[in-house]
Order: sequence, then C-alpha cells, then structure tokens
Amino acid sequence: MKTFLALGLAAGLGLVFADGAAAQIQMSVGGPMTGGSAAFGAQLRQGTEQAVADINAQGGILGQQIQLSVGDDRGDPREGVSVANKFAADGVKFVVGHFNSGVTIPASDVYQENGMLMITPAATNPKVTERNLWNVFRVCGRDDQQGGLAGALIAQRFKGKRVAIVHDKTTYGQGLADETRRAMAKAGLKGVLYEGVNRDDRDFTALISKIRRARPDLVFWGGLHDTGGLIVRQMRAQGVKAPLMGGDGITDDEFAAIAGPGAEGTLMTFSPDPRTNPANKTIIELFRSQRMFEPHAYTLYSYASVQIIKQAAEHAKTLDPKKVAEAMRSGMTFNTVLGDLKFDSKGDVAGDGYVVNGVKKDRYVLYIWRKGPDGRITYFEADH
Repeated sequence: MKTFLALGLAAGLGLVFADGAAAQIQMSVGGPMTGGSAAFGAQLRQGTEQAVADINAQGGILGQQIQLSVGDDRGDPREGVSVANKFAADGVKFVVGHFNSGVTIPASDVYQENGMLMITPAATNPKVTERNLWNVFRVCGRDDQQGGLAGALIAQRFKGKRVAIVHDKTTYGQGLADETRRAMAKAGLKGVLYEGVNRDDRDFTALISKIRRARPDLVFWGGLHDTGGLIVRQMRAQGVKAPLMGGDGITDDEFAAIAGPGAEGTLMTFSPDPRTNPANKTIIELFRSQRMFEPHAYTLYSYASVQIIKQAAEHAKTLDPKKVAEAMRSGMTFNTVLGDLKFDSKGDVAGDGYVVNGVKKDRYVLYIWRKGPDGRITYFEADH
C-alpha cells in the first residue's frame, strides 16, 4: 500500500498527462469545467485524474498507460456536442462524463457514431440509458428512482401539508421535479404550486411572491446548486421560512455558500456517500492532503468509472470499446470505491445496486444540510 500511494501521489501531483510516447490509451473527461456548474466539473475532473494517476502508477491497463484529456462543455448541449466531436477527432476511445443530462444525451450520440464508450458519473435522466445505445453506461442512479424516493418521503413527512414544486426547465431539473410530483400524487399528496424558472435567472422576486401566496410548508427544487442557493437566500430575505428540498444537483458545499445560513435544514436526495465507507479512508485522505480537494458528491463516482473501464478491459483482454462494453454488460461484478456493482442490459447499475462490505445500499437516501463540527453547513445522512 505504501508503494502504491507513493506512486499514486507522484502521478496525482502532475503526471496524469503522460507523454505521448508512453501514453497509448486515449481517455477523456467531459463536464462543466467553467460556468455555474463548475463545482461539479471539478468533481468529475478530480476523480478521473486521480484514478488515472493511480492506475498508471500500477502499470496502466493491459500494460498500456492512459493519456487523459479534459473537455469543458460549460453545461451547454451545443458545447457538449463540440467537445464530443473534438474527443472523437483526437482518437479518444473512453469518456468519463458528462454531468448534465441535457449535455450527456446528445454527446452520447456522437460517441456511438465514433465507436467510443462513455460512463457518466452523474447524468440521471432516464433517457440517458433508454435509447438502446451499446456504448452508454452510468454509475449513478436515475431520476425515476430518485424522484420516486423523494416523492414518497415528502408524502410521508409532509402528510397533509402544502408543497410547492419549482424547477429550472432543464432535462435534469424538470425531469426530477416531474418524477417527484408523480410519486407525491401516487401517495395522495398534491402540490400547491408548480413553477419553472430559467437556470440563468438571478432575481427571483416574482417566483417568491408566488411562493408566499401559496404558503408552502416545503419547497421542492428540481435544479442545480447555484440557482437553488440563490432561491433559498432570496426566500429567507423575503420572509419565507419553508425548508427547501432538492436532489443530487445541489450536492456541493457551494450550495450552502450561496444560500447562506438559510441553507440549514435543507433536505436532499443523493446516492450513498462513498466517503462513509472505511475501506475508502486512504483514498479520501489522498484527495484531501495532496489534491486539497474534498471528494464529495460525484468525485468518487468518477473515480469508480475509470476503475470499471480498467476491470472490463482486463476481463475482455482488449481495449476495443465494443468488447469492453460487452464485458460490462456480461453480468460481471466490478469492485469499486462505490462498492461492488453490476450493470443491466441498458447500462444502468443493476437491480442489486451497490453492495458495500456485503451490505446492499439503496440507490438514493435522504440527507439534511446542517452545521458540522467545524461550524460549516454541509450535508449529512438524515435519520429516517
């Protein structure tokens, strides 16, 4: 372990991008490296870079080193297609990404046309894997799973209460809001407000006036952390005390920084947090001490994506993306920082979900934002 870490640290501190002579496997990570979702782009990049560094330090994949490139899609579908076309032109065969479902879906078409395999750590819209593409996989859950849990929990915890639903009109945000709304209705709870806003808006005075008139006990948010944080801040400034509940799109500490003290008490659905697994202690300390990066949310989901590519390629004994994809759909078990997992025929994590130390984990669990021991507001798993 000491030798592994020493080599991994060296690579993590600047040798991820191996020189052209040694680097034979072209891999890329795509996501919003700039813009409002850049915090999530950083998670994808940091996780992928460290996994590549560690694998290269151990000899690479099938004796070949990985050369990693980074693409900035800015969270925009058109930019995502441009990034995907550049990856294809550069001879990339494996892609970790993207973050936004609205970017991932059109980018994945480019990857299929060019014989490239992709694993998204974060894109949750069902359509990502419902199009029968051979090359598409994800290690996160789906919005029909997440929204189903969120709606059921809301109906249980806020039975007979007033719930407002707001979304950002994106593939992810509106999709999650709609799935949550359906699950609430199935459980007998109807929302008192359903409203969409533009993801780039900054003044939510009109929205908050509608929220105040609706007098909700809870505001459900389908969207990302930056817009959601502004809505919370402005709700509190205008006297709205109802807690916010969001999905995995707010899973970054920047949410609390933007929202301010009013973020405390926010509820959130997200996949199991791999930082709580004692087996990941060493790699988590590596991120914190060497990269000066807290590996929350999708950091380790990105790390796991590279682990899976390596294990599938070694199982298939080839780096041909189609053969690697066949191995991934073969029912084999992958041992990752997320736990043990398998893929189904669509490319989703199979029915067993994540198995950590022999214990099955739910696809999504409930978290609450509150002050930690250091006084900062962040998310912790909630008591059910």
